[in-house]
Amino acid sequence: MAYTGDVTVGGPPDVHELTHLVITKIAVGPMENNAYLLRCRATGDQLLVDAAADAPALVELVGPDGLVGVVTTHRHGDHWGALAEVVAATGARTYAGRHDAEGIPVPTEVPVDDGDQIAVGRCRLTARHLVGHTPGSVALVYDDPEGHPHLLTGDSLFPGGVGNTFGDSAAFTRLLADVEGKLFAQLPDETWVYPGHGADTTLGAERPHLAEWRERGW
Repeated sequence: MAYTGDVTVGGPPDVHELTHLVITKIAVGPMENNAYLLRCRATGDQLLVDAAADAPALVELVGPDGLVGVVTTHRHGDHWGALAEVVAATGARTYAGRHDAEGIPVPTEVPVDDGDQIAVGRCRLTARHLVGHTPGSVALVYDDPEGHPHLLTGDSLFPGGVGNTFGDSAAFTRLLADVEGKLFAQLPDETWVYPGHGADTTLGAERPHLAEWRERGW
């Protein structure tokens, strides 16, 4: 079946089969977070993005091949609730945005800055530092050499808008500027977006609404 990205807590994961990378999406409770397991086809190396909750489900998803790393997209607790248990079970290295690492209780072994690359076997992810939802949120770009880019955004970009900035107008302005400048300005409409909660989207579906988001202020 074709990948849709439609997953529910307790339901089966959905698998996006790319030429060199396999992206498996699963929803975990209690806050309906998305977690993503990335697997390099050539080497079998695996990377988890957001060990959000339900460590047993995530460890089962990882399987016997283990993890080379876990990337935490930002410091909010619903995105690292299972991190300690997953790391203990797999021995994975921990990655997080440099400016959010202090807010994550599991030590960050590899602080991530804008433009840094994270390897998953022979595949490479490029980090984009997006300020606003938190000081150190990161998105991850996989520029598929055989197709369009794939973008994991944490809670910085969703269908219908940027992430919550909790009524802080300056934070909203900064987040929208970062999302426009580092994502929309640099990536094509075909870019597939995998957010931290809910349904997937594409940059092309969201691009026409940027002015509307700016006007409404959230």
